[in-house]
Amino acid sequence: MPDNKRFTAVILLITLSLIWGTSFILIKQGLKVFSPDEVGALRVAAAFIFMLPIALQRLKELKSTDYGKLFFSGMLAVFIPAFLFAIAQTHLNSSLAGILNTLSPIWTMIIGAALFSQRFRGWAIFGSAISFGGCIVLAMARADGGLGAFNSYALLIVLACACYGLNLNFLKFKVPSLPPMTIISVSLMLIAPLAYIYLFGFTEFTFKMANTEGAWRAFGFVIILALMSTAVANLLFYKLLRISSPLFASSVTYVMPLVSVMWGVIDGEILLVGHFIGMALILGGVYLANRKKSETKA
Repeated sequence: MPDNKRFTAVILLITLSLIWGTSFILIKQGLKVFSPDEVGALRVAAAFIFMLPIALQRLKELKSTDYGKLFFSGMLAVFIPAFLFAIAQTHLNSSLAGILNTLSPIWTMIIGAALFSQRFRGWAIFGSAISFGGCIVLAMARADGGLGAFNSYALLIVLACACYGLNLNFLKFKVPSLPPMTIISVSLMLIAPLAYIYLFGFTEFTFKMANTEGAWRAFGFVIILALMSTAVANLLFYKLLRISSPLFASSVTYVMPLVSVMWGVIDGEILLVGHFIGMALILGGVYLANRKKSETKA
């Protein structure tokens, strides 16, 4: 990677870490009033409004075959994870959600190898095993420093990370020609009708906005989440993906857990010994997985 592109990639990586690291505490604030499905649907619906003017301008760039690909990408990158993270955080604090999200690079590697003809050396496989071991420790950590029952809600974040990993590889290898602005804006436009139908047809969102104390405050947090973590951050992320590899782009998760933990501590969350052990294993595994560059099969 040329020096100027490398510098740009690093700046984008740090910016994204700060934005996405804050998203977990914003979800937590939204959940104080709204149900997880309301938070997920509102997040997608609001992000769509921010990006609609851009999407309408970008439609002329698309071929008929692009619409299905962008809908698929929007479901993987935005719609499904928005619901999974909100549901998971009803039983996980925001710090742990941010830490578990560091599994995204591992899923990027696994899916790249399984579906996109990417081949990885032994360090990558070893690192993946350590990271998933860390996930288990994190989900079983309890107050006395030992291990207790597995918190199955952690698996929802693992699944969301798998969606991110699949989307990264899909965009890199199946949608290489479209600009990032087109990808994020049009994909949001395509998935937004599902969010609006669900939010206003199947939830108590409008009732809560009119009758529940603190609803407007929670609404504001989710709007910030939609603008920064969904619309702006995804745009920056796709730009990063264009000038780097899928694995490097997903390494935004190195710094992101530090930001999420900082916000969690400020909000009064407590991390235990087992949590730090799990975080160390996950980050250590991601580091090992990145030690050797991937090799593409001929």
